[in-house]
Amino acid sequence: MKIERVKTGYLEENCYIISQNEKCLVVDPGDEFLKIDSLVSKYKCIGILITHRHFDHVGALEQMKDKYDVPIYDRTCLEEKEYKIDDFVFKVLYTPGHSKDSVSFSFDQEKIMFVGDFVFKDTIGRTDLEGGDVQEMKESIAKLKMYPKNIILYPGHGETTTLEAELKNNIYF
Repeated sequence: MKIERVKTGYLEENCYIISQNEKCLVVDPGDEFLKIDSLVSKYKCIGILITHRHFDHVGALEQMKDKYDVPIYDRTCLEEKEYKIDDFVFKVLYTPGHSKDSVSFSFDQEKIMFVGDFVFKDTIGRTDLEGGDVQEMKESIAKLKMYPKNIILYPGHGETTTLEAELKNNIYF
């Protein structure tokens, strides 16, 4: 599995293109459609994963839908269970706290998780925005702590981290 990151918009949101076997999933097409499309167009796009619907994570979503006409997977249609989309297998975790609709996508076999604005390197997403909730964030963090320490976390902004690093360095853990 190959993971490519595209920083989009003035908030430098991380859009990820996950590819294997000439197919891809797009995680959080934040903005700058042409920038994202330049990578996606190399593959057969088979779906779009949305960690939450804040503007900086879905700015190019309509253009992606118009061009690729693929299913969109977000909190409105996902249960907390395992999914298989073509060759991609992942689990959905409800991880509210930053927003009511926050989900994370765990690819357990690859030991990676796309966490949106739930967790960042050495910190967490804001809980003071509309839909944020400190208690829900605490519960989501407790759920994440159940995962293997070597899982790599791909956040919606900034650099990747691991659960182990967050357990050591993140005061919220």
